[in-house]
Order: sequence, then structure tokens, then C-alpha cells
Amino acid sequence: MGYKIAVVGGTGAVGSEMLAILAERKFPVDEIVALASRNSVGREISFGEDKTLKVQDLETFDFRGTDIALFSPGAKVSDIHAPRAAAADCIVIDNTSRFRYDEDIPLIVPEVNPDDLAMYENRYIISNPNCSTIQMVVALKPLHDLARIKRVVVATYQATGGAGKKGMDELFDQTKKKFQNESLAPDVFQKEIAFNCIPQIDTFMDDGSTKEEWKMVVETQKILDPAIKVSATCVRVPVFVGHAEAVNVEFESALSVHDARDQLRESDGVVVFDKREPAGYITQRDCAGEDAVYVSRIREDKTVEHGLSMWIVSDNLRKGAALNAVQIAEELDRRFLKGALDKAS
Repeated sequence: MGYKIAVVGGTGAVGSEMLAILAERKFPVDEIVALASRNSVGREISFGEDKTLKVQDLETFDFRGTDIALFSPGAKVSDIHAPRAAAADCIVIDNTSRFRYDEDIPLIVPEVNPDDLAMYENRYIISNPNCSTIQMVVALKPLHDLARIKRVVVATYQATGGAGKKGMDELFDQTKKKFQNESLAPDVFQKEIAFNCIPQIDTFMDDGSTKEEWKMVVETQKILDPAIKVSATCVRVPVFVGHAEAVNVEFESALSVHDARDQLRESDGVVVFDKREPAGYITQRDCAGEDAVYVSRIREDKTVEHGLSMWIVSDNLRKGAALNAVQIAEELDRRFLKGALDKAS
């Protein structure tokens, strides 16, 4: 027996990916609905290869009888409708930032902290972390298990897809204009993104950090270990899909490159591609459409006593958002609900 599932924000980039991944992974769905704003009501969107859904109005939808709702409509919309769904005994997996920092709501990456899922009963809401945080903690957790992490310094190279379809469209339109010897003023981003890098994602805070950088600090500590110190610099780059991160890690005790590489190779969700030769690493183009977190260029950081450096790449729309949400639903099914996935297999 399967579930009744709602996908909120089903017409957006992440919502569409959620629907695709639910179908790809054969999540046990008996009934599925796509919800969005009134402007999208009646629009047809795909679910799997042979099913079409008509978008329904989120504002008037009754969540009673819905088992799980995957939310990706924006924080302000989640603020209104996620508690409404939870009050109807529908478990919400929210991809926005609205609930990530609430102490009684679990912030989950299934490969990293699945035991925290038990907290879902507090408010029937589970939060999906920020895309840049997810891929980093998937790679860090196996190493933290071997030699506790003291400090992380990370520089991100984040795709325009992290700002949704409008962000990707702005990159495409500005690039096209450049080849026509014209220009297009920025709207989504602070400066032109075509052929450029922008060291600002989200708004600035009082200490000079951006909100995106603050998210990486706070979320890593909540998910992995509150004792880890994190310094982040987050940069938007002219790529459609795929986030990359240059990560320097300082450990409490020695950890060799060989042992780190072996540990990562045995870890769920991680693929190591690390050849010390030209093109012996994974790039953003390589990871688009893939589920894994890829780790390359693992090497010693000689600037600290126990340090390693690495290059981490993942598809931000999949593992960084939609896939992680679906994996949370799968883990919920196995641990707390019907076990329908295991019964089907």
C-alpha cells in the first residue's frame, strides 16, 4: 500500500525535479497531486513517463488524507501552508529556509543524520538543508567519523540554477546578448552573471557575511557537529546546474590522504574520482543529472597540522534539493511509516 503525496511548488524547477525523482525511484505512490499558486491552476505537468497532473490551487487544498507533502514554494508560502498541512497530520518535507533553524524541527541529510528524523513528531515538519550545505556534509561526515573535524574553510562556485528558473534564464539571455554585442541589465543577480563571478549570494549581514555563508555555518553545525568552526565564501558562477566547492578541512588528529580516500569510497552517496592527471576530476558539467556527491583532488593541506583539501561537486537541483527531499521521504517510510518501499522490493 502506497501513499498520497502532494508536491507544493510543482511548477518550479525543484518541484518539477521532485516529481521526476519520485517517479524514477518508484516511490510507493497511490495518489499524487501537484499544488501551486492560483495563476498555475489547470496547467498540466508530467509525472513519470506516462502520467500528466493538472495543477491544483494550494490556497484551497485540503491536506486531510495526504500522507507526505514535499514543499518548495518559497519561504513565505511555506510559512503559511506547511503548518496548515502539518495540522492535518500530513508530514511536511520543506525545501525552503523557513524552518531550518528551529530547534525542534529536524534538518536532515539521510546519509549524515538519519536518526534525527525521529524529531519529525514534534511538529510534523522536516527541513531540507541548503543545497551548498548538503553536498559538503555528505563528504565531511565519513571523515568526521575517522578523525574529528575542528575547522572547515570552504569557497563555493554555485550555479545559477540555485536561484531557480529565473536565474538560469538570466544567464542564458545575458550570454546571448553578449554574442550580439549587446547587454542585458541584471534582474535576478546583483551584477551581470554572463562571463562573470559574483561573490554575493543572498543579502549581507552585519558582520560582512552573506546569508548564504551564514547558512553554511549554522546548518553544518546543526547537522554534523556544533563544535565545528566553518568559514564560507559563496560565489555565483555562470553555470546552469551544479555546485562546486573547494574545501579545506582541519582535523583533531592525523588523517592520511589514502585513508580519507578509502573512507569516502565506502560511503553512501559519495563517488570518488581522483586521478592526478589532466581531467582526472569531476566538474559541474560532469555532475549535471547525477545523484552522487563527487569528491576529487584530495590532498594534504600543509598549512595546518592535520589538514586535507578537496574538491566537491554535485547537482544542486537533485542532491542539493529534490533528491534529498525524496530520500528523506524514503527514510521516513522505512523507519516510521508503512515500510512500503521494502515491501515492494
